[in-house]
Amino acid sequence: MSSRAATRNVRQTDDSSHIRATPQSAAADSPEAGARALRRGLALLDAILAGGREGLRVVDLCRVAGLERPTVYRLLATLIESGYVAPRGRFRYVTGPRLAAMPQRQASTDVAERIRPVLSRVSQACGDAAFAIVRDGPLSQCVARHVGTHPVQVLVIQVGTRQPLGVGAAGLALLAALPDATVGEIIAANAESLGQYNGMTPDRMRILVRATRERGWSVIGNHATRNVLAVGMAVSNADGEPVAGISVATTLARMPRERQQLIARVMRESVGALLPRGL
Repeated sequence: MSSRAATRNVRQTDDSSHIRATPQSAAADSPEAGARALRRGLALLDAILAGGREGLRVVDLCRVAGLERPTVYRLLATLIESGYVAPRGRFRYVTGPRLAAMPQRQASTDVAERIRPVLSRVSQACGDAAFAIVRDGPLSQCVARHVGTHPVQVLVIQVGTRQPLGVGAAGLALLAALPDATVGEIIAANAESLGQYNGMTPDRMRILVRATRERGWSVIGNHATRNVLAVGMAVSNADGEPVAGISVATTLARMPRERQQLIARVMRESVGALLPRGL
């Protein structure tokens, strides 16, 4: 074989089709080699985490993590197989579903503290209970709520409640604000459990997502809790990324269309006034 052909056969490109697991030598099984591989893998993962939603190319990962290209390809194969990293298009790599599913406890606490004044303002304005949720993988987790002044309070969830993202108004608003690919993954992950929420289906969820996007805020009733209707809205961070959802829930009788619109406006104005730079 000519040297030119040999070079062509080993050439690597920034194409995810080249990411394949490769067999390791016996020397790679030594404790020293294992520790070195772990350190390199963590360095690569740190770089991908810092890369954000747009992700990084292999050439970027080599530079940031200080690793050679063959090592980066080998580590990427393992991280992708394990779900910690995912390809974005052909050339970039982002955090994978395994990391997205990990609870972000400190982040949730920070969100709860910053969003409570918004819930208080919204609840005082409409008299009904207001709620805030964050995403926990394919689920929503309630991180804060504020009880209103109306004699009948519909406390559909409590702090700590987890349910499929989208079956409640706050979760539906957050779900609809996410990229299409992420929405599809979340609906697929929850497909088997959606039926427990008064006959919710993946198709119905997709319809609700489209309607929420067109309207700019969510409306959902009789799924998470019977005879209740709720209005929700997504809340973004300083980078414009949707990270939380807020909602107001009450009885069907107290939620005619005009009041739904009024509550949505109150939520938008409250977020704008109290969180002008986002969460």
